[in-house]
Amino acid sequence: MSVSRTPARRASVRRVSAVRAALAGGIALSSVALLSGTAFAHVSVQPQGEAAKGGYATVNIKVPNERDNASTVKLEVNFPLDHPLASVMPQPVPGWKAEVTKSKLDKPLELHGRTINEAVSKVTWTAEGAGIGPGQFQQFPLSLGQLPENADELVLKSVQTYSNKEVVRWIEEQKEGAEEPQNPAPVLKLSAASDDHHGGGAAPSATATASASASASAGEKDGHDDKAGDKTEKNTASASSSSSSDTTARILGVVGILVGVAGVAFGVLAGRRRSA
Repeated sequence: MSVSRTPARRASVRRVSAVRAALAGGIALSSVALLSGTAFAHVSVQPQGEAAKGGYATVNIKVPNERDNASTVKLEVNFPLDHPLASVMPQPVPGWKAEVTKSKLDKPLELHGRTINEAVSKVTWTAEGAGIGPGQFQQFPLSLGQLPENADELVLKSVQTYSNKEVVRWIEEQKEGAEEPQNPAPVLKLSAASDDHHGGGAAPSATATASASASASAGEKDGHDDKAGDKTEKNTASASSSSSSDTTARILGVVGILVGVAGVAFGVLAGRRRSA
């Protein structure tokens, strides 16, 4: 003999269904809010000031960690030898070891009255500690010069290695009129040549350009490089603060969504209880 559901029983079932639907919606919205901030997090290059053709510039290689179960422990940035740079100097980053690799040039460069037979082809950073953890990013400052006068951009193909041995190759070049590739290579856009050919960074002396290890001009460029380093550190701190603010705003947004959903659910329950 079947027992029909009483009005109270039916109201209870409706309340449970309403709560389940509200919670499911809240979870879906929370997932979208959390993932939207990292959907377009790629390795990129950002000039500090101007990167003018024929000049010098200070840039940051920005590396976000896109994994929630591993840390970034190594980064390789490659420089095009068809537009060689005689001087590529990394700024020390705490917890990371930088290694500069040079390659022989098929066609020597004439710079500041000197002939340069080799140029930097790669800079590799290796973590000496924990690396870049989940939900974090790191900036790697570089002083570059002399920038080419016959190019509008430099493509810096990069390779990111995680602690779980996963390797992500940021080497795909953007095709005109096509959608952004899945793993785009960082691109440094060059502006029109400036009058002083110094761009947004410090111009090293001829001796420093010929050899990063030369000491003859160390005293001459120390003061200038310190100013550039201070500026880069301030920009790095500002970027870190901005990232922290973005993360806080995203968390508060998710909490707000969940609170709103909970309020709707309790409102439904209260209305059902009063109607019953």
